[in-house]
Amino acid sequence: MKKTLSILFLIMLLVGCSSNASPENDEKNSGNENQKENNINEKNDETKQQKNQSKIDEYQPNPQVTDDHSLQKVGQTYADPKGEATLKEIKNVNKTYELGSIELTVREMKLIHLRPDYGMIDYFHVLTHDEEFDFVKVFVEIKNKSSEKVNFAPIALIETNTGETFDWQKDIYLEELNGEIEGNGTKFGNLGFIVNATGDDHGHKEGQNESGHKEAKDIKWIEITTSDVFDKDQKKISKAQKIRIEF
Repeated sequence: MKKTLSILFLIMLLVGCSSNASPENDEKNSGNENQKENNINEKNDETKQQKNQSKIDEYQPNPQVTDDHSLQKVGQTYADPKGEATLKEIKNVNKTYELGSIELTVREMKLIHLRPDYGMIDYFHVLTHDEEFDFVKVFVEIKNKSSEKVNFAPIALIETNTGETFDWQKDIYLEELNGEIEGNGTKFGNLGFIVNATGDDHGHKEGQNESGHKEAKDIKWIEITTSDVFDKDQKKISKAQKIRIEF
């Protein structure tokens, strides 16, 4: 009898211990699962960032504009034979927009102060009489998901919060991102527009001081208007989009 009671008591004790331990074990297991999920998410984010960076890494420096590839923190400066560039603002955008068969991805936006080398000044004099200036630059990737040729411009018009507007002809990079794109083709590269510049044909005339020079204003956002998408017969197949990006 005593032996039976001892066995029953031992069983009850073990059941009680198991019951008390369960919440702790569940909490521990739950914590482990959450940690695993966080690690997976962090790894996915890192993989995504590496993928987003890949096209920028493949980009070949522009023949006219100083390479800003290494400029990733505000205040950094880089000089090459084309001039000296200083990063004033940066926004890693990495956002994709669908326009029919076109997939437009804006990778990054930068505000850069450029002091061109003396031999490059004439290249920029069409747009500004300043020997150094700020410009807004966006790095884009364009994919044609159809098997047919299409025509498209990632930036047909651009406007800043300061009231300046520019069309695609004011682009300083001239990397042929506008126009025809082959079926299943991809293009990527930079488009840049000088802001707060002097010159009779640049932007609007508001905000000028007595000497006729435009007051420098902070660029807080830009609004891009893409072109429509046209097929090989110049028939519109998708409407333009407006894209606003803030620093």
